[in-house]
Amino acid sequence: MIQTKVFGHTKDGREVLAFTLTDGEAHVTVLNYGGILQSIVVPDREGRPTDVALGYPDVAGYENNGGYLGALIGRFGNRIAKGRLTIDGKEYALYINDRGNHLHGGKEGFNSKIWAHEIAGDVLRLTLLSPDGEENYPGTLSVTVEYTFRDKTLKIAYRAETDKKTAVNLTNHVYFNLGGEGKGDVLGHILTLSSDRITPTDSTMIPSGGFRAVKGTPFDFNAPKTIGKDIGADDEDLKNGNGYDHCYMLHNKCGEFVEYATVECPETGIRMICGTDMPAVQLYAGNGLAQEGKSGYYAAHGGFCLETQEIPNNVNVPEYAACGDSILSPGEVYSFSATYRFEK
Repeated sequence: MIQTKVFGHTKDGREVLAFTLTDGEAHVTVLNYGGILQSIVVPDREGRPTDVALGYPDVAGYENNGGYLGALIGRFGNRIAKGRLTIDGKEYALYINDRGNHLHGGKEGFNSKIWAHEIAGDVLRLTLLSPDGEENYPGTLSVTVEYTFRDKTLKIAYRAETDKKTAVNLTNHVYFNLGGEGKGDVLGHILTLSSDRITPTDSTMIPSGGFRAVKGTPFDFNAPKTIGKDIGADDEDLKNGNGYDHCYMLHNKCGEFVEYATVECPETGIRMICGTDMPAVQLYAGNGLAQEGKSGYYAAHGGFCLETQEIPNNVNVPEYAACGDSILSPGEVYSFSATYRFEK
């Protein structure tokens, strides 16, 4: 069941709707502004409803949206080095908004758009037409994102088509705190992440080639470990990110679905199992959080993200593109999904 209500209005008067997808005692709320996951409420081990998604209580918060809380990211999630995108010999200069690089789609990414909506049974379908030249990306890009919440599993399914070669790498930037949003940090959450390699970065968080084995490093979560156990280790890659903000390579090939991570909060007993058919995921431990949220102040590590995607900057690194190429051509369909299953 999906219920619709007015969430508020933008500063220029546009109406923002909230869609609540209910599954028994749990429910998820999505906004047509930015495709934002505004709340995810699931029961803890005692049956108490717990909102595990960080967010803001009003539209104004999302219009400012430091940290991209809950947002759908596009055209290109994560970073492109120096904003340089070259397709068929033509260079496109993208907006620079992060330490000399292009981040999360630029000045006005998909996170700040009002999406068209359609409800089909228990499916919420959001659509957006991004015109040729928007944020200086080539091609008119048609995007559809579907949200479902069944059997305590939130599924986000992405689809895009273009009329000209372009770059696309969509993701969602929801921050989770399985202890409850606003209830302290996530450093005690127990994470298991099935991955043998990360992509090392420079000081501006750009991966420019090569892989780093996680075995014997602070990045190894193949055995269950708290997020905070090694976050302060003396490690160059950790220092570059001021904590975990790194791309992990998964064991699947692009297009093959795999459950890649489990996260559990010992205090609430809430467990989340994550899946995708993307080849990589960005683990971000909320190192830079400093926002007033729904129930109070979100300090550093007040939430964590698992952003499924193709490797950041793969448009400039053939080695990375071989694992999943973000260049989309006319006639091709960009399609993938991400799932988050909740247990107690």
